[in-house]
Amino acid sequence: MTIENSESQSQQPKSIISYLWDLPNILSLAGLGCTTLAIYFIILGVYPAAMIGMIWAVAFDWADGLVARRMKGRVGSDQLFGGQLDVLIDIVSYGVTPAILLLSYGKFEPEFLLGAFLMLVAGAIRLSYFSVFGLADGSKYTGLAIDNNSIAIVFLFLFEGLISSGVFSVILYLIGLSLAALNVSMIKTPNLSGKPINVVLFASYTVAITAIYGWRLL
Repeated sequence: MTIENSESQSQQPKSIISYLWDLPNILSLAGLGCTTLAIYFIILGVYPAAMIGMIWAVAFDWADGLVARRMKGRVGSDQLFGGQLDVLIDIVSYGVTPAILLLSYGKFEPEFLLGAFLMLVAGAIRLSYFSVFGLADGSKYTGLAIDNNSIAIVFLFLFEGLISSGVFSVILYLIGLSLAALNVSMIKTPNLSGKPINVVLFASYTVAITAIYGWRLL
């Protein structure tokens, strides 16, 4: 951390707003916009619209990483700033948003507070660990990557109308805690966004999810 700080301080600082014009950062902020919409619709109880926002937040998150890795000459403060921005947005998209979703679906009953808190704790620890240690062997995550939380929850909500809301709230609670446990586990999971075939599959999944939940909104 000390070395990283000294390196960042040695960089000639640019204006804060200038980082807005960096394409990966624009994509990151577009994902934050999707997350904002998701939280808005979660609070309103319009869950199909919230699911669309959540899955597109993941899509923009994957896109900013893909673009950043392919941009030449993006070094120094641009990389450091983009990495910090990405982590801060991730905790909102994959930590705060699922926690609010659990509370909302549980009608903000006090017993859901513990689950929401544990999900937030796991997300914060997971992202902090990755910020310090990065990928294991340069190719795998330690613990389940936190974006998988939203991918799994969006899939889970496809079955939301098939069972009673009371039972589904319990299932959502248990799934949320299970994902949190996997986030902070020591299992090694692959970097899915690093392979073109996975990008194609996820793009197809995003379009399909958008169509399904869009149809439910009609």
